[in-house]
Amino acid sequence: MRVAIASDHAAVSLKATLVAWLREAGHDVLDLGPATDARVDYPDYGYKLAEAIASGDAVRGIALCGSGIGISIAVNRNPAVRCALVAEPLSAALAREHNDANAIAMGARLVGEDMAKACVSAFLETAFAGGRHAPRVDKLGAPAFEKEPA
Repeated sequence: MRVAIASDHAAVSLKATLVAWLREAGHDVLDLGPATDARVDYPDYGYKLAEAIASGDAVRGIALCGSGIGISIAVNRNPAVRCALVAEPLSAALAREHNDANAIAMGARLVGEDMAKACVSAFLETAFAGGRHAPRVDKLGAPAFEKEPA
């Protein structure tokens, strides 16, 4: 599976760990940067990640910053992407199963390497359940004013 990954300066170390670990597991990893811990702006890298998913260059994405919050907001600005902020594996699995998330975000200052790996594993190994969740996910891709509550 082709997985895109991007971070800001606060998460470069965790990103490098995850890139190596994913490649060892046989994934094709698109590392969108940055390459060093020089200060950068998380929206720039969140937008790169979202574009990689929206264009089909990657199937799934992993977004990292200090808290995971800022970069998740940036990634979610692209309507083709559903990015869930996660900090433990159950949320990562439910993001896929119920919300068909195609990206997750994590905070490097909040989750350790082992927990990040567990979240990524759950995210990559879980399938979308479809069924009753599909109409709800469809609503996520349309402007709120176009859809009325059922």
